[in-house]
Amino acid sequence: MGTVFNRTGTGGNDNSQDKRTYQGDHNLDIDTTLKPTDDNVISPLNQNNWESIRTQSVVISPTYFTKEQADNLKKLARQKKLEATQTKRAYKSLKTLEKTDATVHVEHRNYQKTVAKSEATKQRSNASLSRQLHRLRPEYVQMGKSIERAESKAERRITELKAKVEAAI
Repeated sequence: MGTVFNRTGTGGNDNSQDKRTYQGDHNLDIDTTLKPTDDNVISPLNQNNWESIRTQSVVISPTYFTKEQADNLKKLARQKKLEATQTKRAYKSLKTLEKTDATVHVEHRNYQKTVAKSEATKQRSNASLSRQLHRLRPEYVQMGKSIERAESKAERRITELKAKVEAAI
């Protein structure tokens, strides 16, 4: 009957939410499986934003600048160049962190795959043992009956011997 249950996907289900039916149903939800590791991570499912950075507004029309404006812009440009160098270093470190996080993530998922495969192997072994034990049940019933018969025979023989001993006295 177990084969029929496995093929048809029907069998004992006691309507308990916590009971596993092992009938092919699973809870591998797409939204959970593909849930981003962070709400701000960019992906085809989450474009995040396309913002950019602009220190100075775009000059739309030809313009004359004063010496003071030119000096301020030069000073700002120097400052932003230094900040850009540090920003480049910071982004390089952030990229390294992302890559190392991804490596750890991949290795953890590989570990989880191994755990899942090993668990399935262990459960398959348990199921095999369970089937074997069920096949042995009739033998155990026979052995039990045999022991009961031997016990009954021994009790009967003891009773006979006691009767003979009492009769001889």
